[in-house]
Amino acid sequence: MKRIGLLYHPKIPESKRVAEELTHRIEALGSSPWVCSSWEEEKIKCRLTDLDLLITLGGDGTILRAARMAAPYATPILGVNFGRLGFLAEVEPEEVAEKLPSVLEGRYWLEERMMLHAEALRGEENLGEYEALNDVVVGRGPLARVIRLATYIDGDYLTTYVADGVIVATPTGSTAYSLAAGGPILPPQLRSIIVTPLLPYLATARSLVLSPEATVKVEVSTNHSAALTVDGQINVELEDGDAVTVTASRHTCRLIRMRPKTYFYRTLLERLK
Repeated sequence: MKRIGLLYHPKIPESKRVAEELTHRIEALGSSPWVCSSWEEEKIKCRLTDLDLLITLGGDGTILRAARMAAPYATPILGVNFGRLGFLAEVEPEEVAEKLPSVLEGRYWLEERMMLHAEALRGEENLGEYEALNDVVVGRGPLARVIRLATYIDGDYLTTYVADGVIVATPTGSTAYSLAAGGPILPPQLRSIIVTPLLPYLATARSLVLSPEATVKVEVSTNHSAALTVDGQINVELEDGDAVTVTASRHTCRLIRMRPKTYFYRTLLERLK
């Protein structure tokens, strides 16, 4: 790995300081560093074809942002944890300088995580297409009023949730918003799609775990506002009659790991204490 991108969180000054310190370490190891704010997505996308590795310095949100950008290029990501939970990160800030030589020499394993592809439609008009590592949420807007969400699996009608929303999550996202809404926890190596209603009214079914080949379609019925949210970072306004389809993405997120492959359950218990 010769061309290394370091993405710091612009609201965490310490992450930028560590990124700048790592540039000297990377140069001493014979590689070329490039430093950028993780929020400057257009600038990062222009450089991704030239990068062998992304090092993110922030919380899990920084990794989510990087994953969506890096997935089409299969660029691996090493997460340095400056956040609160750090489910996705691999190393702590005080460890990264020590472990960097092992990464650049290829002494690691790659964990590939499933992603989702979402498409928002207004009749025949395509409102946008998005990649997600955690989840895609079709939910109400700013008013605290339920909306009706007709939900279809592979074209067959499932039910209409009268709820705050419907979460469609990956196994990675099973420890995020879906978990808070009562969804199951799945190990990250699985390829499954989780459908979890958000505060449903008089609903008998809670969460469904679907095959990775499934297509989930959610049609919005509301007399006020609704929204599509991707990984908690992208927001698209929806109207009555709009629909969102979600499938497994053809891309994956590639995370660099140096811990044992059984790390997930130990980390899960530590984080959920």
